[in-house]
Amino acid sequence: MLEDSSDVGPFTEAGLIGLFPSPPQPTLRRMCYLTIKEMSCIAEDVIIVTSSLTKDMTGKEDNYRGPAVRALCQITDSTMLQAIERYMKQAIVDKVPSVSSSALVSSLHLLKCSFDVVKRWVNEAQEAASSDNIMVQYHALGLLYHVRKNDRLAVNKMISKFTRHGLKSPFAYCMMIRVASKQLEEEDGSRDSPLFDFIESCLRNKHEMVVYEAASAIVNLPGCSAKELAPAVSVLQLFCSSPKAALRYAAVRTLNKVAMKHPSAVTACNLDLENLVTDSNRSIATLAITTLLKTGSESSIDRLMKQISSFMSEISDEFKVVVVQAISALCQKYPRKHAVLMNFLFTMLREEGGFEYKRAIVDCIISIIEENSESKETGLSHLCEFIEDCEFTVLATRILHLLGQEGPKTNNPSKYIRFIYNRVVLEHEEVRAGAVSALAKFGAQNEEMLPSILVLLKRCVMDDDNEVRDRATFYLNVLEQKQKALNAGYILNGLTVSIPGLERALQQYTLEPSEKPFDLKSVPLATTPVAEQRTESTPITAVKQPEKVAATRQEIFQEQLAAVPEFHGLGPLFKSSPEPVALTESETEYVIRCTKHTFTDHMVFQFDCTNTLNDQTLENVTVQMEPTEAYEVLCYVPARSLPYNQPGTCYTLVALPKEDPTAVACTFSCMMKFTVKDCDPTTGETDDEGYEDEYVLEDLEVTVADHIQKVMKLNFEAAWDEVGDEFEKEETFTLSTIKTLEEAVGNIVKFLGMHPCERSDKVPDNKNTHTLLLAGVFRGGHDILVRSRLLLLDTVTMQVTARSSEELPVDIVLASVG
Repeated sequence: MLEDSSDVGPFTEAGLIGLFPSPPQPTLRRMCYLTIKEMSCIAEDVIIVTSSLTKDMTGKEDNYRGPAVRALCQITDSTMLQAIERYMKQAIVDKVPSVSSSALVSSLHLLKCSFDVVKRWVNEAQEAASSDNIMVQYHALGLLYHVRKNDRLAVNKMISKFTRHGLKSPFAYCMMIRVASKQLEEEDGSRDSPLFDFIESCLRNKHEMVVYEAASAIVNLPGCSAKELAPAVSVLQLFCSSPKAALRYAAVRTLNKVAMKHPSAVTACNLDLENLVTDSNRSIATLAITTLLKTGSESSIDRLMKQISSFMSEISDEFKVVVVQAISALCQKYPRKHAVLMNFLFTMLREEGGFEYKRAIVDCIISIIEENSESKETGLSHLCEFIEDCEFTVLATRILHLLGQEGPKTNNPSKYIRFIYNRVVLEHEEVRAGAVSALAKFGAQNEEMLPSILVLLKRCVMDDDNEVRDRATFYLNVLEQKQKALNAGYILNGLTVSIPGLERALQQYTLEPSEKPFDLKSVPLATTPVAEQRTESTPITAVKQPEKVAATRQEIFQEQLAAVPEFHGLGPLFKSSPEPVALTESETEYVIRCTKHTFTDHMVFQFDCTNTLNDQTLENVTVQMEPTEAYEVLCYVPARSLPYNQPGTCYTLVALPKEDPTAVACTFSCMMKFTVKDCDPTTGETDDEGYEDEYVLEDLEVTVADHIQKVMKLNFEAAWDEVGDEFEKEETFTLSTIKTLEEAVGNIVKFLGMHPCERSDKVPDNKNTHTLLLAGVFRGGHDILVRSRLLLLDTVTMQVTARSSEELPVDIVLASVG
């Protein structure tokens, strides 16, 4: 019959009559339903097949009725749905479970295109929700929830109604638990809510599926305390000893997640977890050990490491990564155990494994090195041995970068040279280029090794690859000058500009010939090292067609401001505030947000305005500003018109203080002035005449951070020497209101808006002294470095030393701190 229909057009009358075999042929009939659903997208006329399917769904053959309902709903559009509405209502309350479930599931799909029609079937769905069949009840509750999900009160009433009398379907219980969890999250997770009581009551359900769903819901609720987690942890503990592998796996996986935030809550399960270490299912054993690593004591680490070593080769890379993540957390918790954990990681590193697994190990070793200075030499030695036989280019180049950064600071830096130069001899071009850069960093920081490094770089100049030769030639010429400032600027710290921004600036410079040399200070700065601005997967030597690089936020602002005639001649945009400042509440009639743009000698305040009144149109909108310091308001650029709910932008241009240039901190009082014209909300017609009005805004603050851009200095000491001490000043302050070093560090970083270098924003435990290293660029392109020594007694005493290539940035930083 199907072959006969292939000769006619899609869903034509002749073809469809032959689709339904007259004698009962269940298999062929099901194939017909599938064919109808697949061909529905190219249908020309479905009226005949609709009639045939309606006949099947109301017939006496129950095996055909459910599939017929699903096929009919698949081919029925919203305009024809009302014609079969009566049949659908009957099918929803049908006594045959398969028919009722088919109708309910089909109704769920129809909600997307015909919500209002399906909404009328709620009474039938409520009747189906009382069914004794577990799937019918589950599907009925699913339909009821999706009809009401945008009405929180209706959902709460539905949960209350069906849970009060008890549900017969464990699937329905699981769905109600998930709905209740979602409602709790939207209500900020109040534990006094009946919804939480319902979820907790499900922990005592007779179905294991429901009990686990309830426990999982509780542990995933945000802000849950250890006390509230206790009942859920108790049932998960029982599941750990279940004979069913699926339950044991679910329990230990969930406990593993709990241990990340509340390790103390899982401590009670340690004995059960230790029993799972020898589980025949290696996935369960792995999760048990990683959970124990998060909750166990320092004395148990050695034993656990031996146990997990016995079967590491038998588990998948996915679970090996879980083990590595647990070890990483453990190193932070017990830093004295770094030697044991590092050896274990190195053993894993030498074994077979994929890229993600090896990258996780390398990341973990690097994080240990950065967190614990005692582990640096051990970790670097392990990584050196790894790159001797590393098949992953990305990992090899990353390790070489780390060796160049950390190796010269070790007690015996010369021992790493052999491993690095081996890469020049044995590896392909990208790794060779990374090795050349690492060698140059050793030569830039160690005068004794410099002659040997120069010899090695001269050999690299003869390399076959352009990139390797160019790097070697460049570094060789810089190192031969034997100047610390050159080494710091071109080898150790390098450029701090945005690479896409530099490309655009150079292209613009070539398009507009000028006698002036190219000014690197006109290029936007980058907050990440240049080495990280190129994607890791892109080979250095790859020849690619030019691609359009996405513009950064600052470059977009630069283009927008350059289009305003009043701002011509301001020069390159130095910095834009990272987040707009709200000058009104979000519920007020006018919503105003300000973005601060800093230039060399000026600031532009961009006000994004929204009029939320539908009976008004605002015209000639400006924000008048009154400064408390010597800022001078030069001009206002109005937003010509602000219709209802259509954002507009106005600007205020101010000149920075000249008489007292250190007085950069300032508070502006702001007043929005505009012309109001009434308009008809329905037609949008505006009156010809208007009246002047004004609206008081919140005060706007300008701080020293608005004049400094963050930059990353990989080697702070080299940068400190490069700037020199010509413009250096030092002062001591007492932070009387601050009681901890952590709070002091956080406040200083935020206040100055500079980048903490060499992880100096992390304060070691049990220390009463700390040195914070900060780097930035002051407007105009002047480097500014700050070394802040902190001493904690009863209060925090701070000695600030600032260096810059100009005197003004130093004076401004010290004046603002004072």
